[in-house]
Amino acid sequence: MKKNVRLSMFAVLCTGIICTVLSCFGPPVRAAAAAEESGGAGGPVPVTAAPSAVPVVYMTRDISPAALAAVYEALGRQLPGKVAVKLSTGEPGGHHFLDPALIKDLVQSVKGTIVESNTAYGGRRASTAMHKQVAADHGFTAIAAVDILDEDGSASLPFAGGKNITEDFVGSHFGNYDSYLVLSHFKGHAMGGFGGAIKNISIGIASSQGKSWIHSGGKSKTGIRGDQNAFLESMAEAAGAVMNNLGERIVYISVMNHLSIDCDCSSNPAPPELDDIGILASLDPVALDRACVDQIYASDTRRSASLRQRIESRNGRHTLDHAEALGLGSQKYELVMING
Repeated sequence: MKKNVRLSMFAVLCTGIICTVLSCFGPPVRAAAAAEESGGAGGPVPVTAAPSAVPVVYMTRDISPAALAAVYEALGRQLPGKVAVKLSTGEPGGHHFLDPALIKDLVQSVKGTIVESNTAYGGRRASTAMHKQVAADHGFTAIAAVDILDEDGSASLPFAGGKNITEDFVGSHFGNYDSYLVLSHFKGHAMGGFGGAIKNISIGIASSQGKSWIHSGGKSKTGIRGDQNAFLESMAEAAGAVMNNLGERIVYISVMNHLSIDCDCSSNPAPPELDDIGILASLDPVALDRACVDQIYASDTRRSASLRQRIESRNGRHTLDHAEALGLGSQKYELVMING
């Protein structure tokens, strides 16, 4: 009897050791297997994400319609029902926004409706009629229907864990869609330091009033001024409200091209100083934004100096720190390169 007990304990111990060793080699084995299935170079890597201790960020250096489709497929999450494609239509005068020709195939493949919200700072996108005209002028209505989410006012999304805001005001059309494809143009930002996935689902999805609410740290529904850190934290909290509402019905893709220090909301953005970097995608917006920031810092230090200074002078990483502290995602990630 004692001998059998000793043998059983030994078997359990061995099993535990084997599992631990295999888990250490899990991600490299998964990546290698995916590459082998794809036949090496010559097509997108078909990845089915296995459980991982950290979120996966997929990346391709190619910036093309095929590459955009490849990173979306790599995510392995099919968006159900009526799909909203959240992007920035760009302020007139600017020209760094996502090219409709680049995104057309992906948007149409998911039968998506492009969605935006009106601005809180004036300009040509402050009212629905003007905003729709801008969308047409910039070529977006030629590839898909465009819906201004706050055309009929705001709706409230709760976020109980917020330090600054406990509700987020989004366009009332937000709930008309079953799932969201978040297509972000990663770049600098005059107030946030940088703009990526978190900005796109917080400020980007917020109604005009909601934008003021976030900018002021929950103190006002007019204007865009407030404490800087409260604004950065409120972006994370507003993003959390959207994420909690959608659950797994959302994916995130960021295109790193035309890397100006200024946002697409600028009518006169500074010219890019960096070369285009690629397309990144993840199911975790915190990991995705951090991966994009890391790509900037891994670039040529002289040519990336202005963008790094913009991020640091606005304390831009604080948004990611706060989002991570709220449990919205992880700044640790596994980067998986794929062929576009």
